[in-house]
Amino acid sequence: MTATTETSGAGPGSSGQGHSEVGTARLRKEDAHLITGRSRFTDNMVLPGMLHLAMVRSPFAHAKITSIDVSAAQASPGVMAVLTGADVAAEQGSLPNAWPVTPDQKAPSHPSIAVEEVAFAGEIVAVVIARSMAAARDAVELVDVDYDELPVVMDLEEAATDAVLAHTSLESNKSATWVFDSGEAGTGTAIDEALAASDVVVERTLYQQRLIPAFMEPRSTVVDPTGEQITMWSATQIPHILRLMLALTLGIPESKVRVIAPDVGGGFGGKLQVTPEEVITLLAARRMGKPCKFTETRSESLQVGHHGRAQVQRLKIGASKDGIVTGLHVDLLADMGAYLGLITSGIPVLGAFMFNSIYKFPAYHFECHNIFTNKAWTDAYRGAGRPEATFAIERMMDELAVELGMDPLELREKNWIKHTEFPFTTVAGLEYDTGNYEAATEKALGLFGYQELRAEQKRRRDAGATVQLGIGISTFTEMCGLAPSRVLGALNYAAGGWEHAQVRVLPTGNVEVVTGSSAHGQGHETAWSQLVADRLGVPFESVEVLHGDTQVSQRGMDTYGSRSLTVGGMAVLAAADKVIEKAKTIAAHMMEASEQDLEFANGSFTVRGTETSTSFGEIAFAAFSAHNLPDGMEPNLDSEATFDPSNFSYPHGTHLAAMEVDIETGEVNVLKYVCVDDIGVVVNPMIVEGQVHGGLAQGIAQALYEEAVYDDAGTLVSGSFVDYLVPSAPDLPHYITARTETPATSNQLGAKGVGEAGTIASTPAIVNGVLDAIRHLGVKDIKMPCTPARVWHALQEAKTTGGVQ
Repeated sequence: MTATTETSGAGPGSSGQGHSEVGTARLRKEDAHLITGRSRFTDNMVLPGMLHLAMVRSPFAHAKITSIDVSAAQASPGVMAVLTGADVAAEQGSLPNAWPVTPDQKAPSHPSIAVEEVAFAGEIVAVVIARSMAAARDAVELVDVDYDELPVVMDLEEAATDAVLAHTSLESNKSATWVFDSGEAGTGTAIDEALAASDVVVERTLYQQRLIPAFMEPRSTVVDPTGEQITMWSATQIPHILRLMLALTLGIPESKVRVIAPDVGGGFGGKLQVTPEEVITLLAARRMGKPCKFTETRSESLQVGHHGRAQVQRLKIGASKDGIVTGLHVDLLADMGAYLGLITSGIPVLGAFMFNSIYKFPAYHFECHNIFTNKAWTDAYRGAGRPEATFAIERMMDELAVELGMDPLELREKNWIKHTEFPFTTVAGLEYDTGNYEAATEKALGLFGYQELRAEQKRRRDAGATVQLGIGISTFTEMCGLAPSRVLGALNYAAGGWEHAQVRVLPTGNVEVVTGSSAHGQGHETAWSQLVADRLGVPFESVEVLHGDTQVSQRGMDTYGSRSLTVGGMAVLAAADKVIEKAKTIAAHMMEASEQDLEFANGSFTVRGTETSTSFGEIAFAAFSAHNLPDGMEPNLDSEATFDPSNFSYPHGTHLAAMEVDIETGEVNVLKYVCVDDIGVVVNPMIVEGQVHGGLAQGIAQALYEEAVYDDAGTLVSGSFVDYLVPSAPDLPHYITARTETPATSNQLGAKGVGEAGTIASTPAIVNGVLDAIRHLGVKDIKMPCTPARVWHALQEAKTTGGVQ
């Protein structure tokens, strides 16, 4: 069952006509070709004379390469060439890290093909180039590599001791330490004094397991070097950033590289990367002078695509006896894996600003240690730092409530920022513009039946039922709309966060929207069409949205961090407004009227107080024909704009989970799940609903199913979907969803972003619910994912320590 509250009427995108596209649940334009087999993914690309690549990967997590013999592979049928790291050492450069979080950050060189040493299992040591994919993959088996194995360090806490080094070129596994202290920053008081003065201090160590993005479409790259420029098709979510990084890494003029992201089957941050495979495919194509393609296998995707999360969180929270939180101390170990990817080192820093969440305690200290291990490197994964922070604070609020003997919801209410207190500057230094945590929670409680479920929980406990009931609470906020550029600059991120758009008016009156925000399933074509249809007063069907091609959309910062609508959508609206201004000048000239006397509505300019008007289509054709334009007027209505917001946006919400736990088997079941999200103004409720459902699936998956597991030698033992448990529809509950609305002030639309909300909020709700079901049996913590085996073992351990009565 799904209940959705419609909240949007004629939104800020409207030009004033009766019907508003903003707020209308339109079917997605882009789905027609996706569900009828007319989509074009990168692996569908076939170019004349195209060669195929297969990678030779290290079976060892840490080893010296002593020799590589490619002669047998070179002689294999269909093989055109075999390249090693030594062959391309002068060309390949080091893969980029765009976010050095501290001036003294340390990192090893990261070649796309290893030259002397490998630092994780799956690292590329050679590439086979052949006439067919089958020939390339067969020849991989013939490449003879000799290694001298080196000690490996797989455990994050052990790596932090430097007892074993992940790289022989580094003197320590520590890449960087990043610190925020509210006392030093002037945003709060000193943490040590705050905790010392507290009536209660709760300490816990929580673990964020490694996750694998597991997008539907594996990564794939095709490079054609035969034209005037090098053209790359890639299953990427960052075509503009990828073009820039390829130019910088390989020394190619930016104008000579074109990157196209055709249909892309999901990303979740996993395709926010400059991959070794993309660089190698370009190098191979340039060497061979022919188009080259590489498409990873599903096993390669799981093993060497970047992973997410992977933190150890050591936390201390203080409070008074009546439940007022006095301070939070966070000491974090973040697993970088073997290398720094594009923004690896910045992911924990993004989370640093969210550990205080929706609470207004006075003291906060955050310290993060970025640590190398011999695993695949980590980077952005849906939510990127914010799910880790939300999990930590929401788990700690439950632990504090237990310590104080207080209802966990009552404790949260005592510490919320009240809706009358916005705008509110947090202890982490962010200014939250709007929000109403009370309203979202009240609606969620009503849909959930909180008191009834608490009564049912008591009944089951009193009866000693085999299946116990727990209630999990997660009240959250997140930092969306990445931008603003000045803030990213202050955090030492190399690029800005603005977004660019063009609105082009065709002679027929149809409209082309070119956006720098590159979609990979979010529904940009539909949402952007709705925005522009409202603004210009043209039919929804008359708007075409172009994206994902750096030659078509020449400027952009791409898609991640729930920024598309709040930043990219605002750039589209700004460009549309410029179109209206140009059209107004032409309309006044056509009607021999003053611009000040014109009003624009329903796609027409009318002379105020008369019936004299001209339509947008007539003006578009007049601009095209240019027979009678005002002096000095350029003959088109096209406009472009760049938008860089002054602040982030802050969606929030309340998620409640009723969890059943079978105390004999450890089986966990989601009995009921309710979420009420405040994501500001909604453009398309149907798209929002889909993104909420998808986000919930990923967050629940972290709580109950997914984990990247390595053995002690560094082999990924969850390297297939038999072992890495991605849930399907039967594994997930029906959701009850609803919304409240407090429009954002950081953008004219009032939108806040929704793509990551479900993922961020649901994980702590589920785990809190599992623990609430069996805490009275002596279970205080269970590492994620809360599999039946882990729950059962926790129950057995509690029995042996006297937990079960």
